[in-house]
Amino acid sequence: MEVNVKNINNVISKVYKNSIADELGIEVGDLLMSINGQTINDIIEYRFLLSDEYLEVEIKKINGEIYIYEIEKDYDDDLGIEFTNPIIDQAKSCRNKCVFCFIDQLPKGMRETLYFKDDDSRLSFLQGNFVTLTNMSEEDIDNIIKYRISPINISVHTTNPELRQKMINNRFAGKLYSIMQRLADAQIQMNCQIVLCPGYNDKEELTRTISDLEKLYPYVNSAAIVPVGITKHRSHLPNLDIFNEKTANETIDQIQNIQKIYLDKIGTRFAFLSDEFYIIANRKLLEYDKYEGFIQFENGVGMISKLEREIQEHLITISQAQRMRKKKISIATGHSAFEFIKQMADEIMNTCKDVEINVFKIVNDFFGETITVSGLITATDIIEQLKDKDLGETLYIPRSMLKADEEIFLDNITLDELQKTMNIEVVPCLNEGCDFIDKILK
Repeated sequence: MEVNVKNINNVISKVYKNSIADELGIEVGDLLMSINGQTINDIIEYRFLLSDEYLEVEIKKINGEIYIYEIEKDYDDDLGIEFTNPIIDQAKSCRNKCVFCFIDQLPKGMRETLYFKDDDSRLSFLQGNFVTLTNMSEEDIDNIIKYRISPINISVHTTNPELRQKMINNRFAGKLYSIMQRLADAQIQMNCQIVLCPGYNDKEELTRTISDLEKLYPYVNSAAIVPVGITKHRSHLPNLDIFNEKTANETIDQIQNIQKIYLDKIGTRFAFLSDEFYIIANRKLLEYDKYEGFIQFENGVGMISKLEREIQEHLITISQAQRMRKKKISIATGHSAFEFIKQMADEIMNTCKDVEINVFKIVNDFFGETITVSGLITATDIIEQLKDKDLGETLYIPRSMLKADEEIFLDNITLDELQKTMNIEVVPCLNEGCDFIDKILK
């Protein structure tokens, strides 16, 4: 039996111990041919077919033999396998040329995967990636509805068709809202992101966009607004302004007025600004409860308020032995979070009198000083700026500086290489108060 070329990505890379697949003798290197007679073209089809309570799973072994396994299971039971290609199919690349595209502003010599622009709704569902919906066929939209791919994370930026075509540089970009209406009619949940560019989609255009999105509530459940990021590598790209204290304050005032309206109208603030706006504006962030469960946390919305609350609550619970721990350590962070991390370090030292913490602000020389978030700090800048500093016994960094599934920085330097170069233990910390405190006081 010949293998369909579409199945070449269905090679099994992992079998979980004691799973259904493990008990049946399915092995790494086996090929998933079909489920209930249907070939598997992507991970969404696989997940959909897997929900049946009776399965006939066709497997081609490494030696070429074909086995059909009859499986009775609960609808939510998983087979316990992963594939060499997480989405099975080839990821769809982005065809846009957005005026604010961060990938177009990257220098050479970084991790190879960083230069691939994905725009795939399946990655939105599986990994939380944001997609523009500009390269979707009718079949793609039908599949989202058929297979209940939800939630979908959408890079909206603007609902003005002409402006969206201009910002994204794609003649199909203006069709966004009609697609979103169709998804809302099918009760598909959507999270929205707006990259705000002064002079393009801010002010009146921002109000219009949020108003249009609110009309699709509750299927559009929120919108996150993040400021455009400009690196020093923008040669031959359109000129863009960045937010300053004045324009950031104006935007905060604008969104606060919108939030008041929607809180009365639909019971949610609906639109949320990322922490960067408040930092640029030198303004206090929203109170913890006003972030409504941090539904846009991954966009940097309320990240500081959440971490602050978690650190304060966890400090109360630490043991007497932890309070007596004696150590000297350092924390490296970006400009945006520096004052907050310094304040939290002071709280830790007030609780643990024998702990000394030095907090270092890393200036982003690699991308340019206008890039201030910790997640875009490179190992190169850490090495250059901290090589002559007294860092104590351990250096702590935000986990966001590293690749999600690998301990490697944006500039292709691994965590191990950084430790050897700096001759110090470097410990990544999650954006969670308990992880932050426990690793510091371990």
